[in-house]
Amino acid sequence: MTTLELLAPAKNLECGIAAIDHGADAVYIGASQFGARAGATNVTDDIAQLCRYAHRFRAKVYVTVNTIVYEQELNDVEQLLTDLCSCGVDAVLVQDMALVGIIRKVSRKLGRRMDIHASTQTDNRTLERVTWLGQLGFSRVVLARELSLDDMAAIHRHVPDVELEAFVHGALCVSFSGVCYASQHCFSRSANRGECAQFCRLKFSLVDADGKEVDRPRHWLSLRDMCRIRHLEKMAECGVTSFKIEGRLKDIGYVKNVVAAYSQELDRIVAASGGKYRRSSLGKVSIHFKPDLRKTFNRGFTTYFLEGDSDDIASPDTPKALGEYMGKVKEIRHDSFNVAGLAAFANGDGLCFFDRQGELKGFRVNRAEGNRIFPQHMPQELRPGLALYRNADAAMDKLLAKQSAERKIPIDLALDRSAGGLILKAAVLGTDIHVQTTNPADVQPARQSQEENIRRQLSKWGNTVYELKDLTMDDRIAQCFIPSSQLTAMRRDLAEQLDEALAKQEPTPELESGVVPAISEVFPKIYRQYDYLYNVANSQAKAFYVQHGLNEVGKAFELGNKRGKDRQDAPLLMQCRHCLRRLLGGCTKHGGKRPAWREPLFLVLPDGRRFPLRFDCQQCQMLVYAE
Repeated sequence: MTTLELLAPAKNLECGIAAIDHGADAVYIGASQFGARAGATNVTDDIAQLCRYAHRFRAKVYVTVNTIVYEQELNDVEQLLTDLCSCGVDAVLVQDMALVGIIRKVSRKLGRRMDIHASTQTDNRTLERVTWLGQLGFSRVVLARELSLDDMAAIHRHVPDVELEAFVHGALCVSFSGVCYASQHCFSRSANRGECAQFCRLKFSLVDADGKEVDRPRHWLSLRDMCRIRHLEKMAECGVTSFKIEGRLKDIGYVKNVVAAYSQELDRIVAASGGKYRRSSLGKVSIHFKPDLRKTFNRGFTTYFLEGDSDDIASPDTPKALGEYMGKVKEIRHDSFNVAGLAAFANGDGLCFFDRQGELKGFRVNRAEGNRIFPQHMPQELRPGLALYRNADAAMDKLLAKQSAERKIPIDLALDRSAGGLILKAAVLGTDIHVQTTNPADVQPARQSQEENIRRQLSKWGNTVYELKDLTMDDRIAQCFIPSSQLTAMRRDLAEQLDEALAKQEPTPELESGVVPAISEVFPKIYRQYDYLYNVANSQAKAFYVQHGLNEVGKAFELGNKRGKDRQDAPLLMQCRHCLRRLLGGCTKHGGKRPAWREPLFLVLPDGRRFPLRFDCQQCQMLVYAE
């Protein structure tokens, strides 16, 4: 039986608990520093509390320590990893190879193993790369978002013992993760240090070698958001066991809605699998609303390259949330308008449309009467026939602001008499967990049956995570008087024992070390030309690569290494599967026509900075450089 995991983002403790309540099998969260989202940090005490909450459901907590680490920070990162290990974290996601040795050192010192996961920031785009990481002892690899189902299946066939984690929902980086230097180059904010300035969401002019504009200024590098909810089963068949939702900067409403939607889909797949699959955590989740991914922040959806080459990945008109299509503007009055179609609106909705210049404009609904909308301020650019979208759903937001889910672990109880008095046994459904407690009280016969009171008292699990599924008792017990206080004490003792039993997390079996191949066989050839792609920012990372056959180790881009091997090459900022030649219909490899423009093409910011584009058609990639 294959175990499937839904992995949810947690901006903070509140979001982490909400993710577990709405069906996540695991959450990933940032620590106080060294996480790839500098805006999503958490103190160790909160992470420890999240571990305690999650572990009662056999859910796991992973912490992102996935930035590159500077030399003067090595002691700090070791202390952080020590603290995380002490508070019960199940695994750490890393990018900097210096952390591999540090985590093992910490685990030996504390006598508690933390698994090591290779973050998507380690540029896990090839079979060779994943194989290498597995041989180094990584228990899990987060695959590059750009991989197809065929790619995933090939990797799993070759390294079946390495857990494969893949993104299924959320924002997309246009560059392969971990090798994007545009933000650092332009704004001195390193994506490899958690400070991405979202260069890819900016508006650029696109000009050719003669300086002619190929098209109007647009957000040429901006992508839609990923949504693979209808492809989870196919991904599982290809060997993916952890389905990751992006969004450690997203609010709690996003977490609740998206996690609930994906959890319900995974439950459907498990139920229909005939025992082939099961969820990795425990608990029955009750959702108090109807999940709808269209109602949560999105730039339009794409499956990206999951099923091979794709033409539906870009969002060049706006990097903002578009939301769900609501219909077209029909009739306009001085203070209101109506919308063709059957869509329902609510007071406080956020609506948007594209004006004549192709800019996204938004406004708030002051009052809605059926399909007639009264905006707070009537948009001047509104006209009949415009497509209208809702990117803020007031009714959904209201639902999600309340308690919108409950998660309980079903248990069976058995009450009987023993030589010492009473014995109460509990079994957690779907596990081999059995606990029991005794009460030495000498019970007395009752004048009438006590079964109803006994069942009522043993059903009161209150604020615990347990829920009584079935209670069996000897017929003689039902005819005995048992004080409610004794039943309550036995129930509380069982709850404590169950908490302790469920908190015992079984670590992932450690992979056997294989023959680690030389670096030259692992990384794409472009790494040889631009050695800053290894992201080596400290002496321990350098020693790691030397140990594995990389004799000349270049410094990280952030440390001033911004040229290729011959020092004449322009800095390479991005490697992208997204291709503007193809987007504009100029890719003859994919059915386009030979372009009329003269290459190279340049992306140009409003301040005049230019970024040459080169097209590697053999690899089906677009490379973005700095002049």
